[in-house]
Amino acid sequence: MEWRDEGIILGMRRHGETSAIVELMTRAHGRHLGVVRGGRSRKQQPLLQPGNRVDALWYARLDEHLGTFQVEPLSFAAARLIEMPVALHGIQLAAAHLRLLPERDPHPGLFETLGLMIEHFDDPLAAGELMLRFEVMMLEELGFGLDLTACAATGSRQHLAYVSPKSGRAVSRDAGAPWADKLLPMPDFVSNTHIRAVSLAEVDAAFRMTGYFLMRHVWEPRALTPPEARAGFMAALGKVVKTPFPD
Repeated sequence: MEWRDEGIILGMRRHGETSAIVELMTRAHGRHLGVVRGGRSRKQQPLLQPGNRVDALWYARLDEHLGTFQVEPLSFAAARLIEMPVALHGIQLAAAHLRLLPERDPHPGLFETLGLMIEHFDDPLAAGELMLRFEVMMLEELGFGLDLTACAATGSRQHLAYVSPKSGRAVSRDAGAPWADKLLPMPDFVSNTHIRAVSLAEVDAAFRMTGYFLMRHVWEPRALTPPEARAGFMAALGKVVKTPFPD
């Protein structure tokens, strides 16, 4: 068995005396692990850092085997990311989310969004917005997608401001006003990809929304707690722009 694909390194761990088991998010083969012979060498270690993009050749005798990677660099991002707490927590959080999915299942949309995040970690609002969209996509891929395109009460696609915690459907500002204290706030950028996040308060509100559904549908049923990197990512965003999140 053999294939070649583009991948983003999520992590690695030692394997034997000189090798490493490397975890990639690939474009066409999903999250995939494999052994890199000599992966702990002085030459290979800088390449096998989280965030780097590689051309990976995987081969094994049988498809179900762990297999072996041969990797060549496409772009080095790790040296830049290691200097930014937002990026370090962001990569760890993305990897934690991806580990919720079955290994080797393709998720090209998540691969592309991860790549965009890595390119924009130096812009905190863009990084927060992309991570939010990544979490919305994660819910969709796990079978718990949110319907954020139209108001559940009126069918309107305008002025969507809330999400129902029961149905996961959007609610317009006017329709939701009488029950605003029971609904989850949804900033404009969440349902409209043409609008950018304009403040950390907006990003925080959006993360509270996705966090609610991740806790309800994913973490609690699996007896998991939210990844520590998620709180670290939000805290790092706040420090970068010197604007605290609301209590």
